[in-house]
Amino acid sequence: MDFGLKGKVAIVAASSKGLGKAIALELAREGVNLTMCSRSEEILVQAAQEISNQTGAEILALPADLTKAQDIDKLVTKTVERFGCIDILVNNAGGPPLGLFETFGDEDWARAIELNLLSTIRLTRLVIPYMKQGGGGRIINLTSIAAKQPLDGFVLSNTVRAGVTGLTKTLSNELSRYNITVNSVLPGSIETDRQKHGREYAAKTSGRSADELKAEQIKNIPMQRIGEPREVGAAVAFLASDRASYITGQALLVDGGAYKGTL
Repeated sequence: MDFGLKGKVAIVAASSKGLGKAIALELAREGVNLTMCSRSEEILVQAAQEISNQTGAEILALPADLTKAQDIDKLVTKTVERFGCIDILVNNAGGPPLGLFETFGDEDWARAIELNLLSTIRLTRLVIPYMKQGGGGRIINLTSIAAKQPLDGFVLSNTVRAGVTGLTKTLSNELSRYNITVNSVLPGSIETDRQKHGREYAAKTSGRSADELKAEQIKNIPMQRIGEPREVGAAVAFLASDRASYITGQALLVDGGAYKGTL
């Protein structure tokens, strides 16, 4: 489906691998010009070249640490210098460490908040003036099913993801008058390195094998399979498009039906 995104400009944070890369690829297939970033320059350049070769998209690859305000400022400034505007922002970042509440101190909490909440705040604050100037925009925040249904061993993620969800709803109300929509996408079980790490952590703490845990995980998903990163990418591309112009303040689950609640 053509989402009418050709020629738009997007920043996709933490996009050298995993969900970020899948989102960048999906937007590039729709004709979006991209800024991609990652802490690892080597992996980032390789990912950007791969996506450019597949799609022909124009891509700016910038090494950036999302916990550093100066790197975020550079990311936005360089994007505008290269492309002239910013139409789409995808806030994404790697998840914080796994563990139980009593294993984490103030420094762990500060790092998790800075990486997964404050980076979203900083990036969003910087792109809003350009979206207003351009007559509108799309802000899409990647969180997790954990924002609605907390996961065992994910106390840092459970907490900061919920914070991003609250920010999303608040900003959607404040920015609607400027034709800027703000939504979040909540992946469930998607086969990424983070997902594998979660199973390995659970295996160590439960005495069961990672394969056993994966089989049980699949059994608890109504669709009876783990999702693919491209499926999250497709959801983001839809929310970035004009076809989603009347959708804002929503938390879209991409989880194969795993979430047990009704709201």
